[in-house]
Amino acid sequence: MMIKTRDRTKQRKRIAPFVKMKGLGSHLSKSLRQKYNIRTVGLRKGDEVKVMRGKFKDKQGTVDKIIPKKEKVFITGVEIEKQDGTKSKVSIHNSNLIITSLNLKDKLRKEKLEKNKKKGVNK
Repeated sequence: MMIKTRDRTKQRKRIAPFVKMKGLGSHLSKSLRQKYNIRTVGLRKGDEVKVMRGKFKDKQGTVDKIIPKKEKVFITGVEIEKQDGTKSKVSIHNSNLIITSLNLKDKLRKEKLEKNKKKGVNK
């Protein structure tokens, strides 16, 4: 049995990954925002994103891997070169990204976006 805690950091660590995944979203670019009438969307593998903050500002790439438990997003093309010459992927927080192109292979995701488009819901 797990003892309840009031410590916010411990509570955040105990959240299940599928619940954390819901919070792993990013803002849409202006053109996508106008098209779908929605401000943020959850990140998916295959989405094209642009880094807006940090060392890799203005770099673009596709989402390669998402680790919800650690809240990390890995992007193709965002790499550092190590001392021995090998390249290593760098994790970037989802709040520092803007989605420029959506991966619409998932039917449910596409339907949800089209539904918001028709409603004219602003979020």
